[in-house]
Amino acid sequence: MTVLVTGASGWVGRALCARLAHDGLDVRAAVRSVASMLPGRTCPVVGPIDSATDWTEALAGVQVVVHLAARVHVMNDRSTDPLAEFRRTNVAGTFNLARQAVAAGVRRLVFISSVKVNGEATEAGHAFRETDVPDPKDAYGQSKFEAEQGLRHIANETSLELVIIRPPLVYGPGVKANFAALLRAVQRGWPLPLGAVHNLRSLVAIDNLTDFIRICMTHPDACNQTFLISDGQDLSTPDLVKAIAVAAHVRARLVPVPVWLLRIVASLAGRQQAVQRLCGSLQIDSSKARLLLGWTPVLTVQAGLNKAIEEIPE
Repeated sequence: MTVLVTGASGWVGRALCARLAHDGLDVRAAVRSVASMLPGRTCPVVGPIDSATDWTEALAGVQVVVHLAARVHVMNDRSTDPLAEFRRTNVAGTFNLARQAVAAGVRRLVFISSVKVNGEATEAGHAFRETDVPDPKDAYGQSKFEAEQGLRHIANETSLELVIIRPPLVYGPGVKANFAALLRAVQRGWPLPLGAVHNLRSLVAIDNLTDFIRICMTHPDACNQTFLISDGQDLSTPDLVKAIAVAAHVRARLVPVPVWLLRIVASLAGRQQAVQRLCGSLQIDSSKARLLLGWTPVLTVQAGLNKAIEEIPE
């Protein structure tokens, strides 16, 4: 089977290509420029992803497309019209790819969306489910929601089989941004003012995500379904810090600072979103993936963190 992976040069894309190649599949790793090509992979260069992208060469002979490429969530976005920028790649670019995939005879498209389609936070005991009314709060989440809607319309009018996956925060070896900063802080033994946080958050290890994508590429019962996916073990932020400390073989240093004080300091520093992620809850009910597809995570949270701590970007 020949598989086209878009966004192949990204962190998740590289991991997915490696997994699929290990399984013996013919992997095409679509990239935007020659500089992004992956050693040892067939890498069609498609340029910027929008309504004008030509996918002809990349799609020839392909049975399954995994669409990872996207304009991702941008912190401190300086664009004058962020939603228009997200729509250019995440909506128009996605529709263009799907239509050309249909024309090329592609059987199935696996679209990697985001839990942000559901919303930004949950109340205790009320995990997000696939049946919830979408409630995106920012331009990125809105663009992913619009992409999902359009893809369903295309699938309904054609023979294209569509699978939508909405992951939460993905972690693992080489993870970047805020999660990498948290790994470094715990590994270096820094005191963290998170001891008084009482929340629950769902995560997904990159190995679990790539394994689930692999199943969704071929499983007959995944056809035209939407899945929320996680490790299946929700953690409070203090428990996450403790689990990272176990992985790093250090002592967790948690200081019980009141959450209301953390929020005031974050507001003054312009870091409200970061503190919301550390203090708020975001739970996912991933039981549909387990019941319908018989999927179980290949890694526990602790095993995923053990791997993540081995490779922390500077």
